[in-house]
Amino acid sequence: MTTLPDFILEPLVRAALMEDLTPMGDVTTRAVVPAGLRYTARLNAREAGVVSGMQIAALAFRLVDPALKVETCVADGAPCVPGQTLMTIEGEAASILMGERVALNFAGRLTGIATLTAAFVAQTRGTATRITCTRKTTPGLRIVEKLAVTHGGGSNHRFGLSDAILIKDNHIAAAGGIRAVLEAAKAARSHMMRVELEVDTLAQMEEALAVGGADVILLDNMDTATLRAAVALNAGRVVLEASGNMKLERIAEVAATGVDYISSGALTHSARTLDLGLDF
Repeated sequence: MTTLPDFILEPLVRAALMEDLTPMGDVTTRAVVPAGLRYTARLNAREAGVVSGMQIAALAFRLVDPALKVETCVADGAPCVPGQTLMTIEGEAASILMGERVALNFAGRLTGIATLTAAFVAQTRGTATRITCTRKTTPGLRIVEKLAVTHGGGSNHRFGLSDAILIKDNHIAAAGGIRAVLEAAKAARSHMMRVELEVDTLAQMEEALAVGGADVILLDNMDTATLRAAVALNAGRVVLEASGNMKLERIAEVAATGVDYISSGALTHSARTLDLGLDF
């Protein structure tokens, strides 16, 4: 997933424009910029990174004024360097100014996520381990933040509570143990639904493998030696995901254990907004 149809993204962008322009529109531009004045603006990177949010930025400008000529110079998922022009926008200056902040807010935020994800992915080179995100996203922006993860070379975990069965420690406690939750999940799931089980110890993992029914086992907050032992115990039977406190400086050693996936909420909840600017 590296692009989405505009009609999926449009409600998010329209809501952001409404937030910025309601109730009186851009009173500053209306007061000081002559009507009909035309300009060409450039959306420029002010630091290096991996680009995301160009599709959304272009959509913001087009929603403000369909007559604006928007040209994307650097595609989502491509690297950028300081001073590089990512997009040009030509047309009425007032329209460009009305869309500027929404376009930059989306593009800077999503480019920051893509850039951080790319740094995580770089730490897995030479291994088969993949980086994936979590549900720790900004409310209302999950779909675009997960899109930015793919622009950085990562993969997407489930999008919500309805697209996979993910049994965590609180589910196990409430349901009465690992055997109970796995047997219940096997009985309830459809043939299209995958089951993931979170375990904290090798003993729990051993029980899960014996009971069966899990497609993925999430190894939660395990040290590197324990992760290595879990990979050996698994012997390729199910997909293994390492999670919990997965910081950038630890990714290389975790990937070297042989786990299939490393999930990190930091990709979306701790990414720094990249510095982008719009210059007339």
